[in-house]
Amino acid sequence: MNVRQEAQLAGPTDRSRAHTAAHSPSYFSLMRAAPEQPEQGEELVDFCIPCNPYFPTPEVFGVLERNLGTILKFYPSDADTITAELCGVLGLNPQTVVMGNGSTELITWIDHLLVRESLAVPIPTFGRWTDQPMETGKRVDMYPLPENQGFALDVDAFVNFVRHRGSRVAVICNPNNPDGGYLRRHEVIALLDRLVDLDLVVVDESFIDFVDAEPYPSVANEAAIRPNVVVLKSLGKNFGLHGIRFGYMVANPALAGRVRRALPRWNLNSFAETVVFMIRQHMSEYLDSLRLLALDRESMRYQLTRVPGLTVFPSQGNFLLVRLPGGRDGAALRDQLLDEHNLFVRECGDKLGMTSQFMRLAVRPERDVRRLISGLYAVLYESGSRSLSSVPPPLPAPTPTPLYDPLPASLSTHLQTQTHLQTQTPLQTQTPLYEGDRRFDMLSAVPPSV
Repeated sequence: MNVRQEAQLAGPTDRSRAHTAAHSPSYFSLMRAAPEQPEQGEELVDFCIPCNPYFPTPEVFGVLERNLGTILKFYPSDADTITAELCGVLGLNPQTVVMGNGSTELITWIDHLLVRESLAVPIPTFGRWTDQPMETGKRVDMYPLPENQGFALDVDAFVNFVRHRGSRVAVICNPNNPDGGYLRRHEVIALLDRLVDLDLVVVDESFIDFVDAEPYPSVANEAAIRPNVVVLKSLGKNFGLHGIRFGYMVANPALAGRVRRALPRWNLNSFAETVVFMIRQHMSEYLDSLRLLALDRESMRYQLTRVPGLTVFPSQGNFLLVRLPGGRDGAALRDQLLDEHNLFVRECGDKLGMTSQFMRLAVRPERDVRRLISGLYAVLYESGSRSLSSVPPPLPAPTPTPLYDPLPASLSTHLQTQTHLQTQTPLQTQTPLYEGDRRFDMLSAVPPSV
């Protein structure tokens, strides 16, 4: 029995009703609503949820499958035990780290415990940063990011906005969701310096592992020593395991302790514990998955720019924001792609600061992108049932220009070197796996000293 058949056991669901909520429908909702046999034998391809398509590997899934009975039957360890293991891998002080049942659990508690009056946030952005504080009666000061500047965040203008509004908390997502805009590390630090008098500054780095614009994009090490900074991370997004709700925050011990004491002692499940304790032995595969995804992002961006009338915005996330040709309604296009082509995309009309003319597309491998391009041509230009074979073959994407210097001559060679070094030197609990790696920030929360 496949996923589609299992989902249908719960009963039918009308696909047309799946998009009534502010958040996108779950994959399970769509599977329940889908026909038992997809047209032309094509399975649903998810361009909506930004998921790492290369991790976990089949080997990791095999380990989880073999241990499924134990994982489901027995209680997990407490959060402190799981957090200690994660900190040993990342080279972080456990007193500065709090793990949550997904980053949204941490956002909820940050709002309840650390946001008193008002919160300033650029829009468009992740919806919980506007919705959560409004639900608890806070004033949300929304700073519109200008489309004509590619939704880029101007630090000076945002600081002036915070001062003018008198906001007591400031939040930025870096990279931002849904556009993938990225603020360089030195600019983020400058922002933290200028807002040191606020109650709190939050940097949501849920997609930071996918950044390749500079070797150490994270400011997590700054959060651990500053009086009013929290950095938020998402493990589910990094590892392609959205169904396992786990994320973490980094802050100074006092702020971290305040949030930790509010959380249940057993707020993490056994799946989360199992994956955290598997990270060490599967690190090289994870690093390789990020390299492949970065190449896919550049290739997908290049292919999308060839669709007439489509505007593609630069991104450092594992997704791309596009604007449809003038007059095209994203909700109608979304429904057509789903119903006629079995393609699930994220229309952004429900996001503050956006309209229905925008869509966020998760980065996926080339074979899936060809299906997307075929569907877009068919829907946008009414070419009927344009077949996949009639879509022009993809051109090789231009080699991305490195945005920082120096880089390892070859990332794959670099990864092989890292794997060799790890096999030569036994890893100790206190040895962070980021040592020697200059690219992937989930592994480099604190830049190694030189």
